[in-house]
Amino acid sequence: MKKQIAFAVTVLALMLAATASAALEPGVFDPGNTGCPTATYSAGVLHLAKNCPTATNAAAGADITGFTGQTFTSASFTLANAAQCQGGSPRFDVVTSAGTFFLGCNNVTPVTNANGTVTYTFDAASIAAGGNQVPFPTGTITAVDVLIDVQGSADLSNITFNGVVQVPVVAPTTPTKKSDCKHGGWKSFTNPTFKNQGQCVAYVNHHSSHGKSHKGHKTHKLEHKGAHHSTEHHSTEHKTKHGK
Repeated sequence: MKKQIAFAVTVLALMLAATASAALEPGVFDPGNTGCPTATYSAGVLHLAKNCPTATNAAAGADITGFTGQTFTSASFTLANAAQCQGGSPRFDVVTSAGTFFLGCNNVTPVTNANGTVTYTFDAASIAAGGNQVPFPTGTITAVDVLIDVQGSADLSNITFNGVVQVPVVAPTTPTKKSDCKHGGWKSFTNPTFKNQGQCVAYVNHHSSHGKSHKGHKTHKLEHKGAHHSTEHHSTEHKTKHGK
C-alpha cells in the first residue's frame, strides 16, 4: 500500500499542464536534486535512466498530453530488449476519475520482434491474458505518463496511447522564461547548456532585463529622432513664412 501511495505521488509530481493536442513531454521527478534521473528523446527513442538506488525518491519519464476527458482503450511501447523491463518498470500511469492505474511491463506478455526488441501492449485482451494482475483503466482520463522509477535505464520507441503514436513537440534550445528551467528542464537546453536550474534561471533573468533595456534604448532613439524631425519641420515652415 505504501508503495502504491509513493507511486501516486510520483505520478502527480511528473504531471505538467495538458495541451490541446497529443504530445510526449520528457521530464524528471527529482525533489532532492540528486541529478540521477534523466529523460531525453532522440531519433525516435525516449531514453530514461535512473542512475541511483531504486529507493531514491526520483523518477524519469514523460507526460503524455492531449487525452483529458477520454476513456482508455490501449497503450504500448517497445523496449530495446527484454532485460530493460525491471519490476514493472517502465510503466504507464493512467490517472482517471476512477483512480490511478499502473500498467507495468511485467503485467502483460511481450511480443519479441525480429530485431530483438520487445513490444508491450496494454488493452483489455492483453491484460486479461496476463492474468489480470492489474485492473483495466476505467473512468475519464485526467493525466497520463510513462516512466521508470527503478535503478537502471530503458529505451522506449513506438510509444502509442489510444492508438496515437506519441512524439515530442519540437523543443526550444534556449529558455525564454523561468518555468522552462524547472522540473529538470534546464538539462534539455543546448544553446547554451547549464550546470543547474539556478544558472538557467539567471540566464533568463539577464536576457529578459537586457531585452527591456534594449527596447527602451530604441524607443529613446526613436523619440529623439522624432523630436529632431519636428525641429527641422518647424524650421522649414519658419523659412517658408519669411520667404527665406
